[in-house]
Amino acid sequence: MAKTTYSLGTIQKIAKSIDRSQDLSQALNSLVNGIHAALNVDVCSVYLSDTGNNTNILMASYGLNPDAVGKVIIPFEEGLVGLVTQLSKPVNISDAQSHPRFKYIPECSEEPFKSFLGVPITLHGEQLAVLVVQQMSARKFVDRDIAFLSTLAAMIAGNIALARARGQIKEYFSQDNLVGGKFSGIAGAPGICIGIGVVTYHLKDILEVPNREATDIQQEEKRLRAAIQAVIQESKDVGAQMGGAIPETDKIIFEAYALIAGSEEMINETIGRIRAGNWAPGALKETIESYAARFESLEDSYMRERANDIRHIGQRILSNLLQVEKQQYVYPERTILIGENLSPLDMAEVPLDKLAGIVTGHGSAYSHMAILARALGIPAVLGFSQHVPVNRLDAKTLIVDGYQGLISVSPGESELGEYRALAHRETLLTEKMALLRDEPAVTTDGVRIHLYTNTGLLAGHTHAFEVGTEGIGLYRSEFPFMNRDNFPSEEEQRSIYRQVIATYAPRPVTLRTLDAGGDKMLPYLSFQEPNPFLGWRGIRLVLDHPEILLTQVRAMLLASHGYDNLKILIPMISTIEELERALVLIRQAYENVKNENGDIKFPSIGVMIEVPSAIYQLDSILDRVDFLSIGTNDLVQYLLAIDRNNERVAKYFDPLHPSVLKALSEIIRTANKHGKPVSICGEAAGDPALVILLIAMRVDSLSLSAGALPRIKWVIRSFSHARACELWQQIQRMEYVDRIRALLYGELEQHGLGGLIRPGRNSHF
Repeated sequence: MAKTTYSLGTIQKIAKSIDRSQDLSQALNSLVNGIHAALNVDVCSVYLSDTGNNTNILMASYGLNPDAVGKVIIPFEEGLVGLVTQLSKPVNISDAQSHPRFKYIPECSEEPFKSFLGVPITLHGEQLAVLVVQQMSARKFVDRDIAFLSTLAAMIAGNIALARARGQIKEYFSQDNLVGGKFSGIAGAPGICIGIGVVTYHLKDILEVPNREATDIQQEEKRLRAAIQAVIQESKDVGAQMGGAIPETDKIIFEAYALIAGSEEMINETIGRIRAGNWAPGALKETIESYAARFESLEDSYMRERANDIRHIGQRILSNLLQVEKQQYVYPERTILIGENLSPLDMAEVPLDKLAGIVTGHGSAYSHMAILARALGIPAVLGFSQHVPVNRLDAKTLIVDGYQGLISVSPGESELGEYRALAHRETLLTEKMALLRDEPAVTTDGVRIHLYTNTGLLAGHTHAFEVGTEGIGLYRSEFPFMNRDNFPSEEEQRSIYRQVIATYAPRPVTLRTLDAGGDKMLPYLSFQEPNPFLGWRGIRLVLDHPEILLTQVRAMLLASHGYDNLKILIPMISTIEELERALVLIRQAYENVKNENGDIKFPSIGVMIEVPSAIYQLDSILDRVDFLSIGTNDLVQYLLAIDRNNERVAKYFDPLHPSVLKALSEIIRTANKHGKPVSICGEAAGDPALVILLIAMRVDSLSLSAGALPRIKWVIRSFSHARACELWQQIQRMEYVDRIRALLYGELEQHGLGGLIRPGRNSHF
């Protein structure tokens, strides 16, 4: 009898491997490889059940012919797999070929296998799949084996049910493996677009490589073999170059790498995937992950660690395959950029005139990608990585609905027609809002609110002027610090700030001092913290290194020479001591610059209110500064204890939460009492619903993305201060966020502003 090697730890290892999987296919492969190793069986397979057609389809296997996966379809009334489906209970047979329901499937090459154990995978009584193990020798599986498989069946059932609920299962039942259907994410930037998906990937992560159709199979095989040969030679060369620097026994490592890279079994498996239609990088990715999963499922810790070796070798082969691939890529006319974790640098690779939309697996409405998308007016959906495998969206026709956070994959003609009409209405609405560019943001009863733009992410400012900005309400100075490998010098900073100040003069320019840390790490100031948002960031960092703040403020002051539009904003103030220390350094920098350069005006100094403790010290803060700017991104995050970049809790991040509204009201009221200007500079300033209440609270100005400015100006010009106050009085008695938002959305609809919150709604000027 075959020896089994599983335990509770085995189940936990397989569960961990499944959790790391990017999609259902990878999860199923992790499962079968793990069971093969634990039960010491010759075959482990998973058949997905298509209850609509009463068939089971082979979707993952260790031991059967790999070419059969995705192709073998067995009716419920046939074979032992069908028997498990019909009985909905385990079927355990020591001599399968003698059973009347045995059916030989030539594509699987399963004639040598005698023993059979099948366990149904169900959830809430619904048949989802069948988990099967087979052995060449006659073997009666014991109750412990059945319990082990049943436990894993229950574990994978959730993955399968989730994939089915999200419309992903249909791809496994189609012959062309096309992903289709609608998927929900997080609304990142409003707008509608239709285009072609382009999955961006990084050479450092093989899992990000998309599957693409091989246009020339022979050429793909040739590329693969050349890349493998390069890695084999590289491994040998490195070992030889070491010479006498390492012992002879350690040189075996490099020889082993060469042997693994040149493994005929691995090469043949990858070529099989190429001949099935996948391009070489995608085929390599699937083979490497299949091999790595097999090693990770083993009990022996040394053997499990070899999974990392497999992935490292795969990464080296991939780098050789792709060293010129991305440079040669031609983006479609309407590119929808897709990736697991897109960054502004990824977006910069696409010509802006071809970039129609953004879809990223992770992130929230307050991530930097969402902020940048809103600034450019590009529809974006984020945080859907658990809903659909990102790398399967390459070259697919997509609809991106940035209002509702939806993407539609491979839509039909009827749906395309519907969204083309919506996109056309959106274009007309944008054209109408553009007519407001030179009009002031003033309510129907005469209350004026100044509208400024946030910047720092972008090099140019043309878009801001095109929409009628009144100046810069927040310049994020950390971004010039982030795209380099050392601190910028005083002169480098002065040149950057000078360009901004001169470009906007005489409009005001508010430069925020360095706010590094949290989600804005500097690559040359690397440190690990368990909770970076509550750690060494913002003013705390520069007060510990005052030379950074002194240099930056000197650069700002020098850049303002000859102009009178500079304001300086201090972030992340939580104590009066921090504020006073910062003010002393700013005054010190000013005195130095004044002594060296003569006539430079001392700028207005403001504080960002984003740490809750600052709310309770407003009188003391306002005695020391000239203005306040409310950073709603962090303030909401800290008030509600919600990580604004975590898509799992993003739905709870809402500036219309009653506690947030009360905090905003208190800040604005206190600033007005002191006669000091107060602005909102977080992304909430672009929320049409919240702006109605900010009108009532008498905020002085809003600083928002250029893309949102025309929309918010339209809201302000459509409402009266009196009506906004009536709504605010009503909302102060409300306790539920969804009801507050529903009330305000209804009010926007009544004022003809429905097009700002939902596509295709009636809108009028």
